[in-house]
Amino acid sequence: MTGQRDASPSSDGVVAYIALGANLGDRADALAGARSGIGALPGTRILACSSVEETAPIGPAGQPLYLNQMLAVTTSLAPHSLLDALLEIERRAGRVRHSQRWTARTLDCDIVRYGDVEIADERLTIPHPELPNRDFWQRELAEIEGSTVLMVQAPGDCNRVSREQST
Repeated sequence: MTGQRDASPSSDGVVAYIALGANLGDRADALAGARSGIGALPGTRILACSSVEETAPIGPAGQPLYLNQMLAVTTSLAPHSLLDALLEIERRAGRVRHSQRWTARTLDCDIVRYGDVEIADERLTIPHPELPNRDFWQRELAEIEGSTVLMVQAPGDCNRVSREQST
């Protein structure tokens, strides 16, 4: 079942927020690769990025710490097309999907918000249903929406780890 509102981007694109996370392998490299891949998507430009934050994992015990970052992008891709592109970026980064939720991963790319669109279907829920439960996402969104945001001029501008937080 689909509950959609305003699911088509305008000719100028839609501002979407994408959460990146990685806790396997070279985590910083995985985030950099994701930013590069997202910035190269058709009709998509990174507008801003939060600081990279190290957080405790959600889910099964014994996992390594995560690096997380939030991106604000403008995109002309429709929500499901953006999802498909993000899944391909994850796959290229070595992401293997498991039946168990919240397992360790080389890369996770989640659409947290897509303009004011609301979607609830078998493939995609926007706003992301875990947003209220993830303090680090809320901090990262606030950072992007606040005055301390790093505005992106080039894809490498987001390559910094500037703070460490615990959840």
